[in-house]
Amino acid sequence: MLLTVTELVLLMLGFLVIATLYSSVGFGGGSSYLALLALVLTSFFAIRSTALICNLVVVSGSTYLYWKNGHLDFKKFLPFILASIPFAFLGARFRLSEQVFFIILGGALIVSALALIFQTLKLKKSEEVNPNYPPYVTYLLGAGIGLLSGLVGIGGGIFLAPILNHMKWDKSIKIAALASFFILVNSISGIGGLLTKGMFELPWIEASGLIVAVFIGGQIGIRLSLSKLTGNGIKVVTAILVLIVGIRVLFVNGLQF
Repeated sequence: MLLTVTELVLLMLGFLVIATLYSSVGFGGGSSYLALLALVLTSFFAIRSTALICNLVVVSGSTYLYWKNGHLDFKKFLPFILASIPFAFLGARFRLSEQVFFIILGGALIVSALALIFQTLKLKKSEEVNPNYPPYVTYLLGAGIGLLSGLVGIGGGIFLAPILNHMKWDKSIKIAALASFFILVNSISGIGGLLTKGMFELPWIEASGLIVAVFIGGQIGIRLSLSKLTGNGIKVVTAILVLIVGIRVLFVNGLQF
């Protein structure tokens, strides 16, 4: 066992809160799982693997409930998924040095936080939809975010959703559903990439507790989402926390002067 019982319980509570907050907007929480895991685990293979597994648990339940409530438009989602899967697999296969990994992770966390703040504070709450985008735009978005997702071990929904909201690609609930499904397939693809390169490393005792925590949190969050009980304040607080930890990871673990 890598952590003490107290450390594991505190980490589980943190993961439960993260899963609740992120699943309420269609995300898996991978960026924040990575941030917390980077503080307590030394192997970045274990960090990536554990974050992807927790992502998978959260968004599996979210995707099912979005589908059950009629928010999943598979035909419209297909270009994103087809482009993202191979690139997430490719990104996960890169054997990064520890310093490069933390630099990319820190940068990704900071961008994620700023994107979420922008989405919450700056975008109009209009549900106006602008479908007039050429098909290659969706393929490029899917491929680019899929590659980044594989590199750092997240599903990528936290990057995709703010962009699509800014583009007015569809109604917010459908964008949240796409983000959830996008994270699901990219997490599976990323795990596959780690497995094929022998880089999948899971601390089973700790991971078991974290899986239980994120499953509970994910179920709470998605039900809040479908009940329209989420608030912008929660998203902003979450984004600020991710920003703080992202800066710490970048400058403490990555840019070691």
